[in-house]
Amino acid sequence: MQSLDTYVINLDGSDDRLHAISNRLAGYGIVFERIAAVDGRGLDLSTVADYDAERTERYMGRSLVGGEIGCYYSHLKVAARFLRSDARYALVLEDDALPLCNPVELLETALADLDAIDPEWLLINIGNNKLKIATPLSGYDIGGYRCELVAAHYFPMTTSAIVWSREGARLFVEQHHKMFAPVDNYFRHWLTRTGHGYSFTPAPVTTTDAESQILASAGRGRKTNKRKWFYGLAKQWRLMQDKLIAFIHKKRFRPARTPTPPVV
Repeated sequence: MQSLDTYVINLDGSDDRLHAISNRLAGYGIVFERIAAVDGRGLDLSTVADYDAERTERYMGRSLVGGEIGCYYSHLKVAARFLRSDARYALVLEDDALPLCNPVELLETALADLDAIDPEWLLINIGNNKLKIATPLSGYDIGGYRCELVAAHYFPMTTSAIVWSREGARLFVEQHHKMFAPVDNYFRHWLTRTGHGYSFTPAPVTTTDAESQILASAGRGRKTNKRKWFYGLAKQWRLMQDKLIAFIHKKRFRPARTPTPPVV
């Protein structure tokens, strides 16, 4: 697909991971551009001008770690790179992504369908680990791997494999002012509220067992980093809000084009 560019986010020095994903993509004939990941592992968060520590603690119930800041910056970097290109879409893979079918072949068909169903779509998560509160749209069979495009009203987490429209990438870059959540949490917050987020089920891309290096943070686990006493309450309130909004959007969702039946 001439209008689709593929990018791989890879940390400098992670040559084994780059070699592994290069081989995986070469098996499908996919050419990509490497984007050097931003290494946030040694960051002093007090020096990060666009990190809102107070809002983060209110929203997440904890502070972020340097690796999460680096991951966020890495996705901003690749979105900005995509916008400098002439491509219409961008497939963005982290270097632990493991395709279960040819993602470009899948997108060649699915993006045409999605453009007809929702010309204003923003982002597709094709590496989701869990999918809830969604509307089925169209089915596909790619080399025997069957999956279904869905409107993801409750946008799924993880950023191992995502697909940008130009408008989605533009909004992500231009609306960035202050970080208050990890990038996958931000995508859920944003797209659950605005709509125009999509996914596939089952996911056409999973991950290897390799630990994320850009999320690593000097031995400090991000899930337990400086949790506040109200961490559990903040999490439950966040999830409850997002799910309520998603259920409302699901009820109101009307595709611009009648979806095709799933492949059986």
